[in-house]
Amino acid sequence: MSNLINPDRPLLAFITKMAYSAYLNILWLLCSLPIVTIGASTTALFYVTLKMAEDRDDGLTGMFFRAFRQNFKPATKLWLILLGVGAFLAVDGYVVWHLWSTSVFWTLVAALLIAAALVYAVALLYAFPLLARFENTTFGILKTALLVGIRYLVCTLVMAGIYLLMGWVVVNVFTPAFLLGFGCCAMLCSFLLVNIIHAIGGDPDAGLEQEESDDAPSA
Repeated sequence: MSNLINPDRPLLAFITKMAYSAYLNILWLLCSLPIVTIGASTTALFYVTLKMAEDRDDGLTGMFFRAFRQNFKPATKLWLILLGVGAFLAVDGYVVWHLWSTSVFWTLVAALLIAAALVYAVALLYAFPLLARFENTTFGILKTALLVGIRYLVCTLVMAGIYLLMGWVVVNVFTPAFLLGFGCCAMLCSFLLVNIIHAIGGDPDAGLEQEESDDAPSA
């Protein structure tokens, strides 16, 4: 597919990649149907979109499912942790929403909960893109996601804005936009993330390529 992209026409290349992101979004939706696999599906999506942002994509479907398979265990573990924390924050948020104005204590609890939710959102934005490129423990990925999100705050805010804008468009303007949905957001965010990932040591040749070479038979 990358052969169709003419590097001399950056606008055409961008439009082509966004069209490919719609296809990737369908793969992401299909592979996310069992909720437990959302982590692996999201990691695979970002693996491919980061490669596309580097103009290194070579067979979107093959890359997606290869990344899905090879990152399944760590991505699922990471997702279940984030899902549990998110559910905890959501329940606490519902309770505090009805109590925050009743006393100073609950006002302070609400402030702490908002801070925790912001930390959670930053980790959620970066965790799966980082997992797509780096090998690390679950705690290491979450710690790195938080540190990178704070260090590159402008990028973090822009990424959050992309997701919020897409959600608003789908809900209030054009519901069929969900066909682009998360794939489009991942592609746009990957254009922002790719230089950051290189800056913190994310070798574009690392990851699945290294695993493939390890699995290859010796001559």
